Amino acid sequence: MRLAALGLCLAMGLGGALATPGEHLTRHVDPFIGTDGTGHVTPGATVPFGMVFPAPDNADRGWSYSAGYQFRHPRILGFSNTHHSGAGIPELGDVLLQPRAGWRWSVDTRDFSARKSEERARPGHYAVRLAAHGVRVELTAAPKVALQRYRFDRPGRVQVLVDLQHGLHFVDGPAALAADVTPRDDGVQGTVWRRNWVERQLSFVVQFSQPVLKRQTLPPRPGEKAPRLLLDFDLGAGRVLEARIALSTVDEAGAQQNLATAAGRHFDAVRAAADAEWTALLGRIRIEGDARTKRLFYSALYRALQHPSDIADADGRVRGPRGEVLHAPGGVYHSTLSLWDTFRASHPLFTLVVPERVPGFVNTLLAHHRQMGWLPLWTSWGRETYTMIGNPALPVIADALLKGFGANGAIDEQAALAAMVETSTRERPDAAEWAQRSWQVLDRYGYLPFDLQQGESVSKTAEWGYGDAAVATVAERLGQAAQAERFRARSRSWLQLFDDETRTLRGKDSLGRWRTPFDPVMATSPMNNPGDYTEANAWQYTATPALHDAQNFRQRLGGPQALEAWLDHFFSLPVPKPDKHLGQEALIGQYAHGNEPSHHISWLYAWTDAPHKGQRLRERIVRRFYGTGPQGLVGNDDVGQMSAWLVFAMLGLYPVEPMHGRYALGEPLLSGARLARPGLAPLHLSGRGPHACLDGRSASRTALSHADLLAAGALRWQTRPCVRD
Repeated sequence: MRLAALGLCLAMGLGGALATPGEHLTRHVDPFIGTDGTGHVTPGATVPFGMVFPAPDNADRGWSYSAGYQFRHPRILGFSNTHHSGAGIPELGDVLLQPRAGWRWSVDTRDFSARKSEERARPGHYAVRLAAHGVRVELTAAPKVALQRYRFDRPGRVQVLVDLQHGLHFVDGPAALAADVTPRDDGVQGTVWRRNWVERQLSFVVQFSQPVLKRQTLPPRPGEKAPRLLLDFDLGAGRVLEARIALSTVDEAGAQQNLATAAGRHFDAVRAAADAEWTALLGRIRIEGDARTKRLFYSALYRALQHPSDIADADGRVRGPRGEVLHAPGGVYHSTLSLWDTFRASHPLFTLVVPERVPGFVNTLLAHHRQMGWLPLWTSWGRETYTMIGNPALPVIADALLKGFGANGAIDEQAALAAMVETSTRERPDAAEWAQRSWQVLDRYGYLPFDLQQGESVSKTAEWGYGDAAVATVAERLGQAAQAERFRARSRSWLQLFDDETRTLRGKDSLGRWRTPFDPVMATSPMNNPGDYTEANAWQYTATPALHDAQNFRQRLGGPQALEAWLDHFFSLPVPKPDKHLGQEALIGQYAHGNEPSHHISWLYAWTDAPHKGQRLRERIVRRFYGTGPQGLVGNDDVGQMSAWLVFAMLGLYPVEPMHGRYALGEPLLSGARLARPGLAPLHLSGRGPHACLDGRSASRTALSHADLLAAGALRWQTRPCVRD
């Protein structure tokens, strides 16, 4: 219980000559990293886990514009106020505003975009000049209010486009289904119903610092259901206009209450508060290193802490996955839950960096279950997208409970286990057509035959396994032995698909016959090249069982030497004609760092007699696939997972088996770091070498427990054995 309590109050900091408590670590963060190419990052302004995320939009559709932005795109359509940063599908982009000096726009205007220049960003603040529009735009954010400030080149008359039709589109055609909009003397408010990746309701208030003199509704384009408004203002001798935007999943009253949370606070005060909040969180890990190392590390930590977004209203109301209003447990309710990505490293990182938020994350998952009947897969604006496979909420819950975050009733552990079991057994007849609906085939055959499972049969068998292992782990913790054995046995389904000839997981039909012909390096994906794997190939999915049972995976291959040989072959066998749309991006042999199924594989060398090979590979991965410029991410950031991987790799540890509350050890890529805990001596991370010493004693390469990490004062890597062994 003492260790659990420590976990909830863990904070990190570094003293010494290279860093001081008052240092503004936000100066080391570059929000433009990952904004060019396939990183799909936006440089907009937000606070950690904030509801709003105002940012520039260059385009409103297309995979490249999943976050609305590409660094090299020269023009800006406007500035919308909700974004997923680093996701792979376009969504949100709500309530776009675009300012201009003068009253030149009219109902006949077709193009409101402008070329950008003098673009700047840091945590909690974004600025750009639109020279043709005679304005400098600044964005900042409070937890539930987006602020936009326009500084015009000259005083007097100005205009603002308020585009309620705009959104980031995954589907073709207009996304707005209906709208109910009411003018205000100081702006506009209303509700828009949208259907894109999800179907959702958005209520909003847009409040300007000056009264609206004139408003016009632009002619609707084909199929549009939400208005585009042209608002005129006269600033007199002034040159500054400010807009405040508050949103709600529930209703306009909720948006009004959210707006009130920033009332009376000047733009610069909100910006300073955002910077202070980021500085405090980034300061929980203070590192030693050169300027480039700090830029890499703190930019990654910044991206990892942007989501999941707390979308609960100020009064605790929120619309859940079926659109019904519920009261958020503890007043928080998180969305932008990209769980198939983030269960691997992001959520384990949260247990170290923001432990006070972990119960809120888990209680959101349980609230989703109470309304939906099963735990979430990938949520946007509180609604289920049914994106990706497996049941990735299960390891998130198991990881939190095994680390003690259910202590003192912070999480109802019995209710959590019940939700996990129901998620792993309940039929889902009303799920989306492409999503998981039933367990009957798995229960009958012990695996998913490719002739009965429509696509992704091997990947789903393997991924359901880590979910089953998570249920078994929690059942064991709570003393439910029979339940634990049931799910532990089912977690071994992958063994029936292991092909000794190719040494990969291979599709098998309902008569037990292997798929033929079979090419283990051919990647498949349900949207581009349907087959037995999900955005990957047989080699990349074969290591999936190691996420929950690395030791048994090693034994199935034939022991430590056989695992080493398998990994050596894996990292040297080339991928012919790699396709980023099939997850074949950021490649080293078969390893694809641009997609999550590969993320743990270099760490599996810890289960061999050659852990140094994994360390050299991670150094290579960091050199090749992480940089300090706009192209500094190769592959989607995936809502922070790519960034969380980098944070762990630089610290020298990784949650290879993320449902077991422990870490595998490599070596740091930093000169040192210090983690300070209130009431305890700080934990120092330092040194290089093959021997990891925790308070002078040898630490397990493959199973350093979270509890032991919290209780320690020093984790040091060195060339000689630990002196206290």
